[in-house]
Amino acid sequence: MKKLISLILIFLSFFSTQAQEKSWMLGPFLRPESAKPIITPQNTTNFEDPMTGRTVAWESMATFNPAAIVKDGKVHVLYRAEEKLGEKEIGGHTSRLGMAISADGFSFVRETEPIFFPKDDNQKEFEWTGGTEDPRIVETKEGLYVLTYTQWNRDVPRLAVATSKDLRNWEKHGPIFKDWKDGKYHNTESKSGAIVTELKDGKLTAAKIDGKYWMYYGVPHVWLATSEDLIHWQPVENHEGNRVPVLSPRPGYFDSWLVEAGPPPVLTEDGIVVLYNAGNSQQVGVKNLGNRVYSGGQALFSATEPWKLLDRVQEPFIQPTLPFEKSGQYPEGTTFLEGLVYFEGTWLLYYGTADSMVGVVSSVFKKGS
Repeated sequence: MKKLISLILIFLSFFSTQAQEKSWMLGPFLRPESAKPIITPQNTTNFEDPMTGRTVAWESMATFNPAAIVKDGKVHVLYRAEEKLGEKEIGGHTSRLGMAISADGFSFVRETEPIFFPKDDNQKEFEWTGGTEDPRIVETKEGLYVLTYTQWNRDVPRLAVATSKDLRNWEKHGPIFKDWKDGKYHNTESKSGAIVTELKDGKLTAAKIDGKYWMYYGVPHVWLATSEDLIHWQPVENHEGNRVPVLSPRPGYFDSWLVEAGPPPVLTEDGIVVLYNAGNSQQVGVKNLGNRVYSGGQALFSATEPWKLLDRVQEPFIQPTLPFEKSGQYPEGTTFLEGLVYFEGTWLLYYGTADSMVGVVSSVFKKGS
């Protein structure tokens, strides 16, 4: 009997990311049976780059760090893609966003050309030559899609916003802090903008709290910003005029090196559940994770005071364990969370693996999540 129980536990641990630690958490998330990446690099798709006039194999090097949204009854994943140029340095490629569409959330058909990329427009000074990186996406109740992404000009990474009504035609609104207080934070590194959502009538949409939209953003700490229109944002500051981290690295834990906002947080009955990416520093963190390993954590914030941290997990709920999660551009391993959707009664969580591919885990919806 003991042997049978042990076998069952081993079986469950293989398909599960991590048992639920807190009652308020989203999940538990399970890997598919015989889990494998759902989006991988390919050499067969070409694109005429408007910045250089060259035909480029735009997703030949890496396809990773995905946003996700449900549209027309299908899951749409917007993923970061890099072309193979010979060099291996992370951050040394040009990034564009591709799109893949799925009827079940697991098997995808990909567009042959990127749907969002640097071009000769009013954002080229911020997007060229590094590109457009690491998207998150939400939908408003009116059906407008709001994309947050990193503009990388190889000088300063800047968090920016774009909007669309169809996921194909985009209006770029530029760096979110460019005009705030005469550009006080415009030249300060910013990225990873995760706008708070809520699940109503089976659909995730951007949520207002106290008449405002809220966004968790940043790395190596997570900060807050607010907006009335999802385009113009104001960082939350204290009485001294300084940004206040609402989530920070913790010595002794899996998130000892850095924390970074993940997919759009969800407003639940318990509060705002923030899924975040966590980097480990082996010297002051968790020994068996190794240095620079990215895993996933969850934190709970007050539904009425989004800056107030109520609870936080002690262990990662997902971490790199499978070969494709630990091989590629980033061999230390990543399960880098960026896309979360509610689809046909199931939470689907999309993540980047080793800065190279896209994976997915799922969880059947439960009341209060």
